[in-house]
Amino acid sequence: MTAANCSTRQAPPPRWSDWIPCMTKPHITLLSALLIAILLGAQSDVNAEGNKDIAVPDFTAGDPIPKDARHDWNLGATGARGWIYCDKMVTSDARQIAITKVVQGSPADGVLAVGDVLLGVGGQPFSYDPRTEFGKALTAAESEAGGGKLQVTRWRVGKTENVVLQVPVLGNYSATAPYDCPKSTRILEQGCRALAARVASADYPDQDPITRSLNALALLASGDPGYLPLVKKEAEWAADYSSDSMQTWHYGYVMMLLSEYVIATGDQSVMPGLNRLALEAAEGQSAVGSWGHGFALSSGRLGGYGMMNSPGVPLTISLVLAREAGVKAPEVDRAIELSSRLLRFYVGKGAIPYGDHHPWIENHDDNGKCGMGAVLFNLLGESRSAEFFSRMSVASHGPERDTGHTGNFFNLLWAVPGVALSGPQSTGAWMQEYGAWYFDLARQSDGSFSHQGPPEKDNDSYEGWDGTGSYLLAYAMPLKKIYLTGRRPSVVPQLDAVASNALIQDGRGWNNKDRHSFYDSLDADQILERLGSWSPIVRERASITLARGKQVPLLSVIEMLESPSIEARYGACQALIAMRGKAAPAVEPLRKLLGHTDLWLRIKAAEALASIGKPASHTVPELLELLAQVDPQNDPRGMQQRYLTFALFENGEGMLSRSLDGVDDELLYQAVRAGLKNQDGRARGSLGSVYRNLSSEKIKPLLPAIHQAIIEPAPSGEMFADSIRVEGLRLLAKHRIEDGIIACVRYTREQNPWASQERTPELMKILLSYGTHAKAVIPELTKLADYFEKDEPNFPPALMLMKAKTVRETIRKIEASTETPELTPLQPK
Repeated sequence: MTAANCSTRQAPPPRWSDWIPCMTKPHITLLSALLIAILLGAQSDVNAEGNKDIAVPDFTAGDPIPKDARHDWNLGATGARGWIYCDKMVTSDARQIAITKVVQGSPADGVLAVGDVLLGVGGQPFSYDPRTEFGKALTAAESEAGGGKLQVTRWRVGKTENVVLQVPVLGNYSATAPYDCPKSTRILEQGCRALAARVASADYPDQDPITRSLNALALLASGDPGYLPLVKKEAEWAADYSSDSMQTWHYGYVMMLLSEYVIATGDQSVMPGLNRLALEAAEGQSAVGSWGHGFALSSGRLGGYGMMNSPGVPLTISLVLAREAGVKAPEVDRAIELSSRLLRFYVGKGAIPYGDHHPWIENHDDNGKCGMGAVLFNLLGESRSAEFFSRMSVASHGPERDTGHTGNFFNLLWAVPGVALSGPQSTGAWMQEYGAWYFDLARQSDGSFSHQGPPEKDNDSYEGWDGTGSYLLAYAMPLKKIYLTGRRPSVVPQLDAVASNALIQDGRGWNNKDRHSFYDSLDADQILERLGSWSPIVRERASITLARGKQVPLLSVIEMLESPSIEARYGACQALIAMRGKAAPAVEPLRKLLGHTDLWLRIKAAEALASIGKPASHTVPELLELLAQVDPQNDPRGMQQRYLTFALFENGEGMLSRSLDGVDDELLYQAVRAGLKNQDGRARGSLGSVYRNLSSEKIKPLLPAIHQAIIEPAPSGEMFADSIRVEGLRLLAKHRIEDGIIACVRYTREQNPWASQERTPELMKILLSYGTHAKAVIPELTKLADYFEKDEPNFPPALMLMKAKTVRETIRKIEASTETPELTPLQPK
């Protein structure tokens, strides 16, 4: 099993399921399948396309659970599971819960049965979201005042009545839960007993390495010495662990277990394994400090998707812990420094994104990477970075936490570790808002935890994963037995209850189905206030409201550009970007910010000018000069250059993407030459508009730089790095540049495998345009065809043969060619 899968929410899905391994999902038991089949019946209404929307079923009227809507929910310690209607990642349209399973001997046994329908709790019908309402009623029932009595309204074969489920009394969550919280202590103890029994069972090793590592970490974090023999056995497994694929996903969590075990116990017997894994991980890092689905190629670049932070940040955490455990290697030190430098860029700007992308500003967290970032920078002793990511974690709850690329497993795993760094008042506020009912709903009748997944009609990529260890780590925070649960004191300023609840408020007003109505309802003063928020997400949501037509005084926004708060200045720029041409009076104040010392403010000001468009055209020379600047000391990854490239040249959106009329040639050449050296493949790709808009004569001075960008690809942004190289090869062929022949052959061999079966015919077409001159590379082409046919690793055989056939057909056409165009070398011979 693997930790990553294909999804549609943040990146395009793989074109071949056998190129990037996808997780297998456990088979449902025969008994459960038979019970659910009773409810599934016929297919429900589906939209005209036959795939997306389903009508809200009324089970009391005989409607079945819609076909292919397999995702049901654990209903807490009751021992029942139920299906709840969802749409666009929310369950708030539902008013019923259809029972799909009842565990024998559980509180629900004898009270509920498959086919029953729950219509409400506490004598009241569900009114806003059955999932949330049931979870909150369960939390109340488990309190002393609730006495373990959970009253539900049950519909069964036409009869409706209130019945009571008797669940164990665990007490109330404290105002600082899980700190100073007896209920949390009881949940931890009960969960560890259930987990230990599972770990000791004969069939336990059939686990994903991630959940297996997390489960052992939870037992270690309990501080109970009785679990150490089991943890030692798991550490010995981890020390021998190895993988040929998806190493980045697994190695991080396996190394966390090994490192924490060594630190907690002093047992040096597993150190050889930890040293081996740490060195493999460090040496598998890309040249820019990132990791992907797997380790970097020998070129220092990543294959496939390119950079992926969901495995990369845990790997960095694990390397820091490995160093703490005694691993001493300069490769490890360098890997930590490169990765932390890369991640530090996002502080103050947004959540850590999927890969080498813009800061994520749709939600306060993205697959738990802000929680990961908070833990990482706390381990490194960097207060400002840890504080920002911890605050982002506190503000991410409810519908934000429900989401996640391929699922929400990691969004939930890293939530409390990130929140806890802001202090007990923050964990208490977060638990009261979301964690209490959500965690209680996920807890099963034996004390273990079910991975619930997002509110979607089908299960996510982590279906069947054991969530016990990930939840118990949250409850183990007060014990501070391992670094992941607070053994190293927080360097983050501790928040009081008022400040914590203010962060909770910042995360409200959004869900995936209704992203706008809350912000649309705010008045101008409230929008302006939110534009000055600490939160990049709040600022973005306020800006979106402006883009949707909300009116605020433009002068007030312009005045914010001079605010003493840097966040307010960012927000003003974001607002002006949204207002586009209407923001023309802000051009001169924005222009002044191009010289500001703050990198992100310069970038946002430039983006605002580009968004304003024609009224800001006189600033183009300054923007081109900014793009051409190189500052290895303060901007080692060329981020200013990257974002200026997008602002000016991105296809269809950039200020100069449609026309270069009136642009100074020398300033343009200087900017393009600099941009073609940027680390990011997508930034380089934006310069394709220059290739298309410059005349044949005016493009000539850039041909050497264009050739160089073909033979020296961007070290990051691999998914987007190919288009500019293909466009460059096309230009060289158009100008009959001799150097393009061998460059085309070598690029065909070295191209990213992703979609290479589609690019290869285009590349061979470019090569054919050289006529008889291409005969010189027939030996290389023959080797290339053999490679595609027999030796290319990790690529679908049918597509390998397709590429090989294309190359062999090209060889035959070259051999038959009679055209001999006059060629020109880039450098005179």
